[in-house]
Amino acid sequence: MSEPPSILDILGPIMIGPSSSHTAGASRIGFIARQLLNDKPSRAEITLYNSFAKTHKGHGTDRALVGGILGFGPDDTRIRNSFELAKKEGLEWEFKFSSDFNRFHSNTARIKLTGEQGGSVDLTGASLGGGRIRIQEIEGFKVDFNAQTHTLVIIAEDIPGSIKNISGAIAERGTNIANMYVSRNEQLANMVLEMDQSVDKETLKKIESFPWVKFVRRVEPMIEGTSRYEK
Repeated sequence: MSEPPSILDILGPIMIGPSSSHTAGASRIGFIARQLLNDKPSRAEITLYNSFAKTHKGHGTDRALVGGILGFGPDDTRIRNSFELAKKEGLEWEFKFSSDFNRFHSNTARIKLTGEQGGSVDLTGASLGGGRIRIQEIEGFKVDFNAQTHTLVIIAEDIPGSIKNISGAIAERGTNIANMYVSRNEQLANMVLEMDQSVDKETLKKIESFPWVKFVRRVEPMIEGTSRYEK
């Protein structure tokens, strides 16, 4: 049984138009990529699939994605001038297109970001309508979250006790884990933890101190009126 439509499905989010799927959702995908990079981006390689690839210019998807990478919310009027502002910020970007790709949702973007400090992140996300998004892959790992709650993304060596130690560090600070999604490859595990409260910097530092942890990022839900990304 499908979920009943929300008010956002009917009216749409507060946004710079013209499309909640192609503009608001796109800016949120870019914003999540920015948070996962945890650095000022210097280069972005963006691949648009199917509907995004076909209509990106007319619906402003390209500008919305770049605006999100800059840290602009979907209601930020600067999205209209995101290309010009990106140049001023020193961000280089490249778009690629694929119009016949059945692996992901029709409105899907893959973003590869490189930061000024040399770090990088590879994210794939879909825009579902009404400004809602679904993050589908991070660093090649399958994931499944909507970025509407406080979220931690962790990549670590797949060793016994890793989940116990990470969840213990979070519980020590009184933070409750609502959902956990784990995927693995031959050597590493990816953990996505959705929580009822934001994880503080002390907890992040403790998790980062585990020698088998490779990647820790905090993703905070976007609030309407948010104008710029802040660590």
